[in-house]
Amino acid sequence: MQMKSSAMIALAISALCHQQAWAGGIMLYEIGADNSGLANAGAGARAQGPSTIASNPAGLGYLPGTQITGGLQMLYGTLKFDRDADTNVRGKGSGNALQPIPGGSFFISHQLDDHWSVGFGQYADFGLAVNYDNDWSGRYFAQNASLGGLSLVPSGAYRLNEHWLVGLSVKAMYGMLQAQTAIDRSPFGVADRSDGQFKYKDQDWGFGANFGVIYSPQPNTRIGLTYTSKVNLDFEDNLGISGSGPILDRLDGTNTRLSMIVPQTLSVSLFQQLGTRWALLASGNWQDWSEFGDVVVQVDTMALGAESTTAEANFKDTWHLSVGGQYQATPQWLWNFGIAYDSSAVSDNNRTVNMPMAASWRVATGATYALSKDIEANVSWAMIWIGDMPVDQTKAVSGNRISGELDSARIQTVAANMTWRF
Repeated sequence: MQMKSSAMIALAISALCHQQAWAGGIMLYEIGADNSGLANAGAGARAQGPSTIASNPAGLGYLPGTQITGGLQMLYGTLKFDRDADTNVRGKGSGNALQPIPGGSFFISHQLDDHWSVGFGQYADFGLAVNYDNDWSGRYFAQNASLGGLSLVPSGAYRLNEHWLVGLSVKAMYGMLQAQTAIDRSPFGVADRSDGQFKYKDQDWGFGANFGVIYSPQPNTRIGLTYTSKVNLDFEDNLGISGSGPILDRLDGTNTRLSMIVPQTLSVSLFQQLGTRWALLASGNWQDWSEFGDVVVQVDTMALGAESTTAEANFKDTWHLSVGGQYQATPQWLWNFGIAYDSSAVSDNNRTVNMPMAASWRVATGATYALSKDIEANVSWAMIWIGDMPVDQTKAVSGNRISGELDSARIQTVAANMTWRF
């Protein structure tokens, strides 16, 4: 027996360790610390360090010599479910489904000559993860699940003339999926049995490309355009059923295939220097989340049997808008700040505890300090505010229902990086 489905869970993982984060469409902008402090404003046009590989590879053409950037991030937040009277499953509260998790990134660039530059990046830039308490009242819909996509990105850029640069990256993404959900062994209260559980885990490689252009009509103005192709990830594992008893034995070992698409994106950015101290930055992008996937594996039970089912995700495309600024306070200190809005990939009617997404606002700030002409350090902070998210889910066979609201959901990030120039 085989089931084909698409993961509705996503987790961004870094080059060093796992991260949890989401935006309206599960895109993670907190890759390089300086970009985090700008709320992604101007990301595809700034080209102020090797982390431009993640936002626009054409920016490598602005980086002289050899440069290395290494960054660390800490993400922490609040995601708690408040059930209402329509919930018909016994259990306690969800706990905080977002736990503090560290992460990191690495970038290197090298100028070959007046026209050619190359670089390499290792980072993750999309994701969502949930980790609810195992005995919470929504355990038959989700306990914990994550999908990680670690990207290895060799890149190159070519300067056509003083106004135009083009860049290309090849992206190799290593995806890791795991999910764990409880199974109701006493549907409709016909017996008093402990819960069963199913688990799923697999890894896969997917490949894509990023293409970027930067146009500079005058020395103080840069306009960047970036296209990121989709990446296909295909997972396959035998569904692991435990503590189930004879009712669910027929599902144990079911060969299950899950396919998902990391969506294509299109971004435009502006960097405008205003005199010697101020710079204005802005970005807008489109993310093709309607193609992400449409089903997730579920196990539902009835009094005398069990079945595996799928659920529509009904994703929609998302939009991101951000504005920010930089202020050169002293020759050593540069202040960054920004604000951003991301639309939601799901409507209130389609939101699930597996995919707790909504429109979000970002406010961010940070500072870069030049330790010398060749070494600089950056620290950044960002608050991602999602707010209240109503959820109402019901299983078709057993009638298990979880209803309520994820209250005042939010994420904060603290980031730091160092850049060395040779």
